[in-house]
Amino acid sequence: MTRTPTTDRRSKGSTRTKMLVAAAEVLRERGAAGVTIDEVLARSGAPRGSVYHHFPEGRGQILREALEYAGYVITESIDEAACENASVLLRRFVELWENALITSDYTAGCPVLAAAVGSGEDEHQLTAAAGEIFSRWRDASKQAYLREGFDDADASALADTTLAAMEGAVVLCRSVRSLQPLHSVAAQIEFLIKAKEFVTKFGVPTLNP
Repeated sequence: MTRTPTTDRRSKGSTRTKMLVAAAEVLRERGAAGVTIDEVLARSGAPRGSVYHHFPEGRGQILREALEYAGYVITESIDEAACENASVLLRRFVELWENALITSDYTAGCPVLAAAVGSGEDEHQLTAAAGEIFSRWRDASKQAYLREGFDDADASALADTTLAAMEGAVVLCRSVRSLQPLHSVAAQIEFLIKAKEFVTKFGVPTLNP
C-alpha cells in the first residue's frame, strides 16, 4: 500500500516539499541514477544545509521520499477517477501523462517506472516501493473494470493491459516527441473494453454457414 508522504501536503511551499518535487522531476527525466544532491539543490533553490536538516540519511532518503511523494500524488488522482468508471480512469491516465510530457517538452516520463527499472544499489532499494505503487494503480484499475461488470479474471487482465500499455506509450511519446502513441494506445484500449463488454453481454458472434 502506498504510504502518505511525510511531507505535510498543506505546506506545498516548504523547503522540504520543494526539494521532493525537484527530486521527483529529476527522477522522471533521468532515472534514479540522475538524482544527485547538487541537482536537487539547484532545482529547488534550497541551501545545502537543508539536506542534512530535512534528510539526515542523505541521497537515499531523498530518493525514497521523492518516489513516495510523486506516487502518492498520482495515486490520489487515479483512485478518484477509478471510483467513476473505466472510461474516466482511462482519460485520467491520458491527462496525467499528457501533462507530464507537454510541460517537460517530452523529457519526463513516469517517476515510478523510472524507479522500477533503475540499476545500482540505491535504485534496487526503490524497486519494492515502486512495486507497491504500481500494485495500487493496478488494484484501482481492476476495481473500475469490476464496476463495469467484468469478471475477476477479465478485470485483472484489463488492468494489467491498461498499465502496461500506458507506460509503454509514454516511453514512445518521449522518443518520437509526440502525443500520438498515447492517444492511439488509449483508443485501442477503449475499443478493447467495448469489445469485451459486447462479448460478456452477448457472447462471441457466429456466422451462419
